[in-house]
Amino acid sequence: MATAATARSRPRAALAMSPDAGAAVLRPDTLAALGAVCDLMPPPVLDDFGTDRARAALAGAELLVTGWGCPPLDEEVLAAAPRLRAIVHTAGTVRGHVTEACWERGIAVSSAAAANALPVAEYTVAMILLSGKRALERARDYRTARRREPWLRLPDVVGNYGRTVGILSASLIGRRVIELLRPYDLDVALYDPYVSAEEAAALGVRQVEIGELFAGSDVVSVHTPLLPATTGLVSRDLLAAMRQDSVLINTARGAVVDQDALTDVVRKERIRAILDVTDPETLPPDHPLWECENAVITPHLAGSQGNELRRLAELAVAEVTRWAAGDGFAHPVRRERLAFLA
Repeated sequence: MATAATARSRPRAALAMSPDAGAAVLRPDTLAALGAVCDLMPPPVLDDFGTDRARAALAGAELLVTGWGCPPLDEEVLAAAPRLRAIVHTAGTVRGHVTEACWERGIAVSSAAAANALPVAEYTVAMILLSGKRALERARDYRTARRREPWLRLPDVVGNYGRTVGILSASLIGRRVIELLRPYDLDVALYDPYVSAEEAAALGVRQVEIGELFAGSDVVSVHTPLLPATTGLVSRDLLAAMRQDSVLINTARGAVVDQDALTDVVRKERIRAILDVTDPETLPPDHPLWECENAVITPHLAGSQGNELRRLAELAVAEVTRWAAGDGFAHPVRRERLAFLA
């Protein structure tokens, strides 16, 4: 006869995300690892909580392993899941499916945001260093000219020694960028009104106001979450204050930046832009930024892709294992911090 401890160690779990997310993240080894600690409902994953199969799964589920495309867990869904006590998300933000009803129920929530932060930070650091050497532009010119430039005559603006990098927001990703920049000879400045002077010192950054961040940096990297208060935060005035030929990098959300103002300053060749996100997410085919040689636009690729999805899955498995053992989450999402998260 199973003991209470044994029953607790093997909670009933269901999988909820889009079929594409399930195929990408829930590889056979991940499913096997989850099955070792849970009574796991096998795929296909749930992407519609209104079906008979979903209702049957929810009725007994103590844990939901969620991913991109998980439908919202509203009051009606939770009423069909009376035993649900925890959610482990295999991606970053939980805003799309964890509703107020979940917090009111007291459901514990974990996210793989920490794992997803690393590739975004790696992309950002790579682009900071490449932009300092003007590597992308010079590669393009080299392909055209097919002869070397007079490299000893290059101006002081080329290179990464002593450049000032401004970080907008000490978010999870912003902090990881700061950490990865430590080995380099860079002056790292930070604007984040929620970071104290003591915390900034511990991070090893120079704390500045937002105006100084934009006016005094060679590169400004945007890492603030998209909230009502941060929509359009990177305004026309801040963009106009940037140094001639400085660089704006955005891996956060496109709507944090005034898209029209950014387009204007880039078209005038006032600044360079490296944009992994835009507003809208995919610019119209005739948008003028596509034609700007001083703009690099990538298709929201900084986050976890390809083999990096394994890191998300591994973190989720570790969280499920901890929770099943009664140890709680190592990466909990706190209701009171939700307003500050992406």
